Amino acid sequence: MTETTMFYCFLGVVAVMMAIDLGIFNRKAHFPGMKEALAWSVVWIAVSLLFNLFVWKNLGDTKGLEFFTGYVVEKALSVDNIFVFVVILSYFSVPKELQHTVLFWGVLGALISRGIFIALGAALISQFHWILYALGAFLIFTAIRLATHDDVEVLPEKNP
Repeated sequence: MTETTMFYCFLGVVAVMMAIDLGIFNRKAHFPGMKEALAWSVVWIAVSLLFNLFVWKNLGDTKGLEFFTGYVVEKALSVDNIFVFVVILSYFSVPKELQHTVLFWGVLGALISRGIFIALGAALISQFHWILYALGAFLIFTAIRLATHDDVEVLPEKNP
């Protein structure tokens, strides 16, 4: 099985699991308790590890380890998103029973946007090598701005 086929298998598994999550198990808006949240976490981790086993069996040790490493890194990075989600949902007073639906569509939108930007970035970099320097300069500029940013009160309702 080729890497391209595996990529489409991965997208298929994600699409099916998201459809099952929102279309079947969370069709009615509700606020999951700790037990339900933990159970779903175990389900998602198990699905990921089963897919990792599938990658390892079909593409070998290196690709299996690469997938697992990427999964662990993404899982660790996603933990800080939880705090951001809590702050945003609290700020906009999203009712607890609707938070899952809002998060689902928000994450789906983020995945689609990320895919578009990665594809666009890869195309630009392959066409214009110099753009790496421009993007690097932009990152440095942004880091300096964040480091020297004054604490000002943000008023989202007055910000177009």
